Order: sequence, then structure tokens, then C-alpha cells
Amino acid sequence: MILVITILFLVSISVRERILLYKHREKDWSAIGDAKSSPLSQALANLVGVAGGIYISLVVIATFMEVQLPERIYLGGLSMEPLAFVSILMAVAQPYMQRIINAWRRI
Repeated sequence: MILVITILFLVSISVRERILLYKHREKDWSAIGDAKSSPLSQALANLVGVAGGIYISLVVIATFMEVQLPERIYLGGLSMEPLAFVSILMAVAQPYMQRIINAWRRI
């Protein structure tokens, strides 16, 4: 139960960070009058897209290198595929790594 709450917390702060990044990048389209999606929906779609891209890349690499991975990993009450777990962790960490890289470039 604590693991599930921790994962949900990490995902929520990652989504919050993505929303902040979108607000800095996005132009004000309200003058045009076009409908657009909310920052929350954009951040969630981005999180899922990034995790999916990382997962596909990891599967291709593991298949190419013929790496033997366990079928499932068990974390508390959750059962996940190892590459899916790694891809979700990397996608959650991505906006913070981007912030570190941006800060490093300003130095």
C-alpha cells in the first residue's frame, strides 16, 4: 500500500513539473480562439508517450542483446514487467533531469 502511494506521489509531482515546463514554453493562443487541451492532459499524454518510447527502446535493446530478464517483478502488491517499471521510472525522472540540464547550461 505504501509503495502504491509512493508511486502515485512520484507520478503526480512529475506531472506537476511537466505542467510547469509547458507553461514556460507555451504561447498564448487565447487571442486566436482555438480550442486546446489543458496543461494537465498535455502533461499526462507526454508522460505516457515518453514512458512508451523508453519502453520500446529498452525492448529493442534487450532483444538485440539477448538479455535474459525475469518475466515479472513484484513490488509490494504490484506485479510488473521489469522494462515497463524502468521506463516509468525514467519518464517520471525526465522533467527533473531536464531542469538540471537547463540549469547546467546556464552556468
